[in-house]
Amino acid sequence: MHPVAFIVYPGFELLDVSGPASVFNGANRALRQRGKPEFYNVVIASTEGGAVESSAGVAVETRPIAELRYGQARTVLVAGAEREPLMQAVADPVLRASLPRLISKAERFGSVCTGGFVLAALRLLDGRRVATHWDSCTPFAKAFPKVTVDPEALYVNDGRLWTSAGVTTGIDMALAMVTHDLDATIAGEVAKRLVLYARRPGYQSQFSPVLQAQVKGDSPFIDLIGWIHSNLDLALDVPSLAARASMSERTFHRRFVAATGETPARFVEVARLDAARMLLSRGLSQKTVAAQVGLFPPTRLAEAFERRFGVAPRLFRDMHAEL
Repeated sequence: MHPVAFIVYPGFELLDVSGPASVFNGANRALRQRGKPEFYNVVIASTEGGAVESSAGVAVETRPIAELRYGQARTVLVAGAEREPLMQAVADPVLRASLPRLISKAERFGSVCTGGFVLAALRLLDGRRVATHWDSCTPFAKAFPKVTVDPEALYVNDGRLWTSAGVTTGIDMALAMVTHDLDATIAGEVAKRLVLYARRPGYQSQFSPVLQAQVKGDSPFIDLIGWIHSNLDLALDVPSLAARASMSERTFHRRFVAATGETPARFVEVARLDAARMLLSRGLSQKTVAAQVGLFPPTRLAEAFERRFGVAPRLFRDMHAEL
């Protein structure tokens, strides 16, 4: 068994724990279906043990952190929270004394969302690269100048250290851990059972172009944007999109920029390149990817991909394709 210890405190973000824990439990389920023994044993710990209330008002039962024998927890993850409960956790003398010893014997450690503040305050992240919630990147970098904050990544793996960005990215990080511990097939089955839209790699940006457009609730283009992402192989020029939106080209262009902050051409290119990056990470050929995302011939994909990401598509695939 591989014990996974989640460290929580009053006011923690519930999804920081329940999301990754569901992934590990899902991996155990997939193993049982294959007639294999379970791999993960999830433990939730706090300084005093007992019921600890989350920011959602839901309490979880925990074990005292002192009961975790050093070396028993092979993965240690600290949950995040809003500023006030987070600062109280940072100041907790029991947590400050116990956590470094617990981590010193763990195979890997890390945080979900803003839980990295706790680790950084204990000088456990100096010289490391980390991810955290986009809204906390600047204050994190200012408070801990010896830590390199990646404001784009969904999660970062730096040796034994694993850190994730905001909330649901803990699920993405846990799936990557399952891939590392077991295999990509098991992780894929877990993602499917959790009805995830896609398994997101760590290098994917926290800022989805679809979500950014949907943030503006009055945007008239929410349905169109969903259609664009489902039809990247089609001609997505302004005349075609304007016709689909039942607008003149000039009106469409003006209103699209106002709603999304991007020109239609720029929006479509970003969507195509993000999709290309995901497909390449699955090991697909450059020719196949170029056709699927509407950047054919492959030389067109290569030029646009290298311009945005600074690396050739083939090299990116070789570096990131799942085994």
